[in-house]
Amino acid sequence: MPSFSYVARESGTGREIRSSLEAQSEQAAIAALLNRNLLVVSIQEKMSRKGKTAGGKVALADLVVFTRQLATMIDAGLAMVQSLQALAEQTTNKVMRDVIKDVCSRVEGGDSFSEALMKHPKVFNKLYVCMVAAGERGGLLAEILARLATYLENTARLRKKVKSAMMYPTVVTLVAIGITIFLLVKVVPVFGDVYKGFGAKLPGPTLWLINFSNAVRDYLLYILPAAIGAVYGWFAWIKTKAGREFWDRTRIKLPIFGAIAHKICLARFTRTLASLIRSGVPILEVLQIVSNTVGNVIMEKAIRVAAADIERGESISIALGKHPIFPSMIIRMITAGEQTGKIEQMLERISNFLDEEIEATLSGLTSLIEPLLIVFLGITVGGIAICMFLPIFKMSELIAPR
Repeated sequence: MPSFSYVARESGTGREIRSSLEAQSEQAAIAALLNRNLLVVSIQEKMSRKGKTAGGKVALADLVVFTRQLATMIDAGLAMVQSLQALAEQTTNKVMRDVIKDVCSRVEGGDSFSEALMKHPKVFNKLYVCMVAAGERGGLLAEILARLATYLENTARLRKKVKSAMMYPTVVTLVAIGITIFLLVKVVPVFGDVYKGFGAKLPGPTLWLINFSNAVRDYLLYILPAAIGAVYGWFAWIKTKAGREFWDRTRIKLPIFGAIAHKICLARFTRTLASLIRSGVPILEVLQIVSNTVGNVIMEKAIRVAAADIERGESISIALGKHPIFPSMIIRMITAGEQTGKIEQMLERISNFLDEEIEATLSGLTSLIEPLLIVFLGITVGGIAICMFLPIFKMSELIAPR
């Protein structure tokens, strides 16, 4: 049961009381305090309860399953509490199970489903909560949950494709770095000791590689922490406001990968916009939610400026068309959707088109990366091998006369 901390005053003496109590909901807690002749000054749910999911995260796949199954149960006529209890019993994710139980207890205590979800922002983001609230207002909760499940499924599929496309080059690159370090630290010094005994001048590439190997060996204990610190510092910096804005502006301009990142943001924007408009959420609230979910600061700023223009009476296409981050093709399709009164269908077509383009680009990129990585490995390892064996080809010149 949720726990609430409160500040109240006794109605007779006016004495201030600070304490806590357990109740099914905030309204129930206030009613209990009034029954004690206490006038509530302030009351809020204790952070220990609100932060219940802080110890773990819920995978997107678990959220998709929960949403899809709940939509099916509600559509079949089951009560909300009964559906939540059944889902809590069958889920294998402990964090998700605790969240569902908490949501169920809040609904039993009188909260609406959307209000109960709002208490767990780590699991249910603003987009999720707003779509559920719109479904409750319009009496279309089962339909909205089904749309939400489809949206999450599309998001999960795209995320999985991007991760799988990047997994192979990442692993191969790490292996190449590991092999290179091993050769520089363990193999090259052995050749260096052998050639040192020849007493002759080594070829330039071999001499450079031996010196570089010695430097790596001598400073390895400093190089590794420095490299780890640099990586950690980079990720910490791009989480700051200035760093994130720099990275979001830069990454969409990168060759190949920039186009993919840009299309992913556009697909997320159009899909989210279509889902919220179809669910009946007011357009200004839609744009506010979308700006927080696109995943790019530059696009987020453009959407916020466009929202202000729309509030002044401009159409969506004209407001968005002022910002070059939105391609002209998308603006033209949105314009057509506004003219025909089917903007949500047009937005869905745009998102599906972008998804297909992203998948095609990722497939081509995967095919291209494989030979490039093989060439990279060949140049790295082969270059070290050639530098080491180059003196052997000139053995007669290297062996000093005795």
